[in-house]
Amino acid sequence: MAAYSIPYVQVSKQYEEEREELEAVIRDVLANRSHVGDKLVDELEEELASYCEAKYAVTLNSGTDALMLAMLTAGIKPGDEVITPPNSFVASTSAIVHIGAKPVFADVLPDQNIDPDAVEAAITPRTKAIMAVHLTGRICQMDKLQGIADKHGLILFEDAAQSIGSRYNNKKSGSFGKVGCFSTHPLKNLNACGDGGFITTNSSEIALRVRRLRSHGMSDRVTVEEWGLVSRMDTLQAAILQFRLKRLQSVIDRRRANAKYYQDNLRHSGIFFPACRKEEYNTFHTFVIQVENHRDALQQYLSELGVKTTIHYPIPIHLQPAAKTLGYKQGDFPVTEAQSEKILTLPVNQYMTRADQDAVIKETLVFMETVAGASRRKIG
Repeated sequence: MAAYSIPYVQVSKQYEEEREELEAVIRDVLANRSHVGDKLVDELEEELASYCEAKYAVTLNSGTDALMLAMLTAGIKPGDEVITPPNSFVASTSAIVHIGAKPVFADVLPDQNIDPDAVEAAITPRTKAIMAVHLTGRICQMDKLQGIADKHGLILFEDAAQSIGSRYNNKKSGSFGKVGCFSTHPLKNLNACGDGGFITTNSSEIALRVRRLRSHGMSDRVTVEEWGLVSRMDTLQAAILQFRLKRLQSVIDRRRANAKYYQDNLRHSGIFFPACRKEEYNTFHTFVIQVENHRDALQQYLSELGVKTTIHYPIPIHLQPAAKTLGYKQGDFPVTEAQSEKILTLPVNQYMTRADQDAVIKETLVFMETVAGASRRKIG
């Protein structure tokens, strides 16, 4: 029998905490509202725009569609190159592919976010945009990326799927680029009970066109202005998100407190995690450590003890089978590739107890000390 029972996520705990209020929200939608296109969706969009400090927000059925529609409405065309990191979730790259553009990868920094110098080095005459990905809840160096975009006449997008509520130089995630793209997948800090997403923008033209494209390209019930698709957020998910948006700061506060506890106590020469810089406000969608040489053994050790962890992400996108046609090979992005063998995501969800964290910290350090001791004995 395992010594602990520490899950990576605790969606059931969230339901327990919210049950009475959330079920009332759901009953209201089922009993009293249109299931698609209710005014409640418009209310949520206003609240999301305000929260993200943007003029407009448009809700959609997924973060992936947010990425695709953002690029389509901002003028990215087949054959255009879009620079993005190779260590993201696959959606940031697949969205580029699906609209007919070409993903061009740039390597990352020690904090896992895209390296602005690598971005500038990857620019060609065909480059049209930069897709920055705010990985783990930490915003990229957007001042440098915006400077590069302005210098070369490029469009800057934000894949903000993991960073709602995060700040950089006191600006909110989703308020930097031409369009911010968010996911409300059940594992996100602001989560629906199914897939969902939204875009933020200060462009009225982009907001209007995304609203049209998400509903078959129709401007009203009978007029099809252009060929669109079905990418609406249904009223039920909108109601759940509206309810949870009011509680989001509490979720962020608890996750930040958990991350700080790890940072204060999980220190070992064989473990690296990026420090939080003064210009950053990280909301910690994930808490990722980098372990030299023994990541897989540590993950297995913790798993056998009942501590669940995961890896974001074990195979870089440029080395995935689907990416063969892009022409990349092993060794093209050495920082990303090295990190993919070291990174381990520890549970940091808002329902972890201090005892849970103490167990994770204790067992991780016990493992690292055991490995270090074995290495010293081998050398001696």
